[in-house]
Amino acid sequence: MPEQLRRRPTIPRRAVLPDPRLPATLFDSLARAARLSSHRVGLRFLDRRERATTLPWARVYDRALRSGDALRRQGIRPGDRVAIIVPTDPLFVDAFFGALAAGAVPVPMGPPLRLGRLDEYHAVSAAMLDAVEPAAIIADSRNRRLLGGTVQRWAPPLGVLAAETLARGNPARSPEPGRPEAIALVQFSAGTTAVPKPVALTHAQVLANVDAILDHVPVDATDDHGAPLVPGCVSWLPLHRNLGLIGCLFTALRRPASLTLMPPESFLQRPVRWLRAISRARATMSAVPDFAYALCVERIPDSELDGLDLSCWRLALSGSGPISPGVLRRFHARFGRAGLSPLALTPVYGLSEAALAVTCGDPNRAFNSRRFDRGALARGRAVEVRTPLGVGQPPPTQDPHAIELVSVGRPLRAFGVEIRSDDGTPLPAGHVGRVWATGPSLMQGYLDRDIQPIHDGWLDTGDLGFIHEGDLYVHGRATDQIHLDGAAHAPHHIESAVDEVAGVRAGCAAAVGEPADGGERLVLFVEYREERAELAEACRQAVIENTGLDPALVVLLAPGTLPRSGSGRIRRREALRRWQAGELTEPDAVTPLFLAGAMARSAWGYLRARRARQDGD
Repeated sequence: MPEQLRRRPTIPRRAVLPDPRLPATLFDSLARAARLSSHRVGLRFLDRRERATTLPWARVYDRALRSGDALRRQGIRPGDRVAIIVPTDPLFVDAFFGALAAGAVPVPMGPPLRLGRLDEYHAVSAAMLDAVEPAAIIADSRNRRLLGGTVQRWAPPLGVLAAETLARGNPARSPEPGRPEAIALVQFSAGTTAVPKPVALTHAQVLANVDAILDHVPVDATDDHGAPLVPGCVSWLPLHRNLGLIGCLFTALRRPASLTLMPPESFLQRPVRWLRAISRARATMSAVPDFAYALCVERIPDSELDGLDLSCWRLALSGSGPISPGVLRRFHARFGRAGLSPLALTPVYGLSEAALAVTCGDPNRAFNSRRFDRGALARGRAVEVRTPLGVGQPPPTQDPHAIELVSVGRPLRAFGVEIRSDDGTPLPAGHVGRVWATGPSLMQGYLDRDIQPIHDGWLDTGDLGFIHEGDLYVHGRATDQIHLDGAAHAPHHIESAVDEVAGVRAGCAAAVGEPADGGERLVLFVEYREERAELAEACRQAVIENTGLDPALVVLLAPGTLPRSGSGRIRRREALRRWQAGELTEPDAVTPLFLAGAMARSAWGYLRARRARQDGD
């Protein structure tokens, strides 16, 4: 019998998703939040000095109505798609909900953050625009100055609109009526193996995922001092990605609750700002990728722990990529002294094609990890080799014959997961195969695409995994597997082996299989923090000791050289392609002169796009 994972709720709350008692669209959910919330509940935007700008939900709603009117006056019509290239700022909220008020479909896209890679950004962004064909781009003044190279490649009919002017519109006109089955937004896939694909999601699909996530958020909780906790969230995740937009903004909107937002660069510069924001806001939930927990352990000194109280933090979600059990243990060991509960750290699994979340760990127990035989996994079987591990237990001794994996829990309410072979045949528990998912938030398909990965209501996620004792364990992307001597190996286990090597930038390595006579050879790309003669050999020895695999070649790279997707994930196959073509070079140095040149080229790009449009007319 094939083993499917279907969550049976311990406390029945609702059998239908989205909750039929709540508004059926995002904009109606905003109207409800504005009506029910006090002036103290809403959005708080922190700048790099941790100064707050507060927008109660009622004000967010008013600005959205004004922004919708401004967009209509600039030619946006119901059904139009509108690209949004705005950072974490009140202007993003104006643009997103303003587009919904105008009856348009918002399409959040990432701003140009890696300035040393602007040509790459323009090429990818133009391809994304071509995929959705928006009527206009909404951008803030800073990003507008750099978007000329993108617009030159793909110019929307209504051009680039200023985000700063939207909230100055007239609020008198009612919003366009929305329908649950209408497209609410278009978000893009991660783009680690190809150009990001446009994922179209209806209001019903988005809200089904939001309501399923909220089932996991603890309610009626108190902190360690017995004080009641009001549900709230803190996030530094970019709002153009689903974990920030759906997992944080929409969950806060739906409850409604307060949400504290800060720009990603603020966290990256000083990680303690994130934890301080959680402590000060008494937030109960925050979700980040695994690397963020590692960065906090590495870069927050003991002197910055004074006054930090994390006893309020009930759901510390970890997802959006591989999850390291060692990182989670070290994070709790370090910040448990600040009141962080061992039950808070909760792994989660999901993907853009399902809106966001598919499975989640049990928030009432510490995260669960197991050790599996490495050789058996490489041959497609999950064989446990030692007792369960968790947050309160010491890390295992180094063993190249075993891999410790974190359970990502069981499916959310009304969702299902199944493991299948390459030909689609369901597999029993303990067999490694492709992860298939189903649920009420599953996309109907990629926007305007003929070939779709969905069959009979099930999505082939492209991930590999297995079911063990009822839990899902993810074992990497199918296309990223490295085949050595007839066995398949997940690259992130190889990459994580060099994270502790002195001089290596943690989380900045890419393991790939390069075609060679008789199969593949293991090539490891590593970005260095400080270059030294013996670093390559030290990396090689670390891989041998931790995995038993011997890299054929270790390539050392300057910081920022590895190509990344818009979500920040390393594009392994693209790194190999560029290296083979002699194109894997370090990014341009970002100097005042470089920025001046980039803005001049952008202005020229706008001019060429305008001339091309005039010639076309």
